[in-house]
Amino acid sequence: MNSIERVQAAIDLRKPDRVPVDLHNFQPAAAAMGVSMAEVFQDGELLAEAMLRAWQQFGHDMILLENGTACNAQACGVEVIYRDDAAPAAHVPVIKSLEEVDKLQVPDPETAFPMCEIIKATRILAREIGDRVWICGRADQGPMDLASQLIGMDTLLLEIALGEKPELIHRLLDFAREVATRYAFALIDAGAHSTSIGEPIAGPDVISPRHYREYAFPHEKRMVDDLKKKGIILHNHICGNTIPIIEDFIATGAQVLEIDHKTDLRKAKEAGRGKTCFLGPINTTLMAEGTPEQVEEACREAIEIMAPDSGFILGPGCALGPETPPENIQALVESARKYGVYH
Repeated sequence: MNSIERVQAAIDLRKPDRVPVDLHNFQPAAAAMGVSMAEVFQDGELLAEAMLRAWQQFGHDMILLENGTACNAQACGVEVIYRDDAAPAAHVPVIKSLEEVDKLQVPDPETAFPMCEIIKATRILAREIGDRVWICGRADQGPMDLASQLIGMDTLLLEIALGEKPELIHRLLDFAREVATRYAFALIDAGAHSTSIGEPIAGPDVISPRHYREYAFPHEKRMVDDLKKKGIILHNHICGNTIPIIEDFIATGAQVLEIDHKTDLRKAKEAGRGKTCFLGPINTTLMAEGTPEQVEEACREAIEIMAPDSGFILGPGCALGPETPPENIQALVESARKYGVYH
């Protein structure tokens, strides 16, 4: 099997020849370019070159393409800070209250910065290596996370806790869903094989399972459904321990669930067997600070638990830090080949 066939088999819950491996490595790839990360993350050609060089070095099966967690927010008018040694960060919200939600306008991904640059990078990678490696064009943040950037995380969480304006909260989430969905379609049109959203604010480490079900879940599910109608595969990423919401997480219908090291793998596998494909869950701190031997052992254990009956892609549980040693990245990739063979 080639990488595309391998990833497709895992997502379809068919057995590939071995466990596919993903690298959520946009930061180390940018750091290796020899120019500031701020420059790379604002230039689609530089970003594509960074990801291409990393693929040539490590030979992973899946590229997760993005420039951080503030792309959609910036396209909507949020003030974003670009840093020389890390991913950009949302800084100043674009609205101050829920009552301002109708002022927001859904951006056109082909012209809105930096969406247009990520689309450019997607087109370049699709043209250069799209027949040899799976490209997941990340549609940046999902409904809950983007909403928190548009109005400010503290303001959104306070409004959810007070529970006095559920209708306005849902209107904001609906807008955020539209932004991410439109961007997702554009990335697929540019040649990505799948797309992805990040929803860390939606997880149990931040909000209660009840509030996840009430606010985040219906908008995530609608996004999945809208993309599925066009045959598009969506990954849903929630940081932290997702076990308290694992049944709901699966019920969004996302074909790939990205989980991190805090999630109990055995419980996740039991809940998701035959229903969805998991991606992750290697600890990014271990990737940055551990030894290759420690990385290999963590990968071996994850494969042992998650690989049976397919439905598993090995990778970091979140974005790798820019300082992650190449030898640890190589250890992750090699572990899939060493321990992930299906018989």
